[in-house]
Amino acid sequence: MGLRLLKVNESIKETLSSVITSAGLKDPRIGFVTVTGVETSRDLRHAKVFVSVLGGQTERELTMKALEKSRGFLQAKINASLHMRHTPQLQFFYDETLDNALRIERALKREAEVLGEEPHEIPVPGAEPEAQGDEGAADAADGGETPVAGEDEA
Repeated sequence: MGLRLLKVNESIKETLSSVITSAGLKDPRIGFVTVTGVETSRDLRHAKVFVSVLGGQTERELTMKALEKSRGFLQAKINASLHMRHTPQLQFFYDETLDNALRIERALKREAEVLGEEPHEIPVPGAEPEAQGDEGAADAADGGETPVAGEDEA
């Protein structure tokens, strides 16, 4: 995917997010919606818009129908904002990523409870690892050194 297409995707995502969350859409069926991603075709004629909706199945269905019904209005807002030669035809899809992540987290917690363990935190990339307690202090107190992998012990 080219840089231009990535910029278009991000611009469409920002525009839709702004219009949907502001007073731009007055449809009462539209609940709390987050635009999670946009995938535009190479010819810029079509765009898949991925959204997550807070609430149950009924709220999701009502919101998705309302977004489809508001498609023309939203396309006009994109055209006014981005001044594109061709405004992509929008298709809305429910993004199940958050649902899947929550389902996996619940399953891991249940498994930990069954095994009698405390649930483990999922490591966050780039985060500092937790301190290892006083293990390093015990080595220093012994005067011993930690062997380096690959060294022969004498």
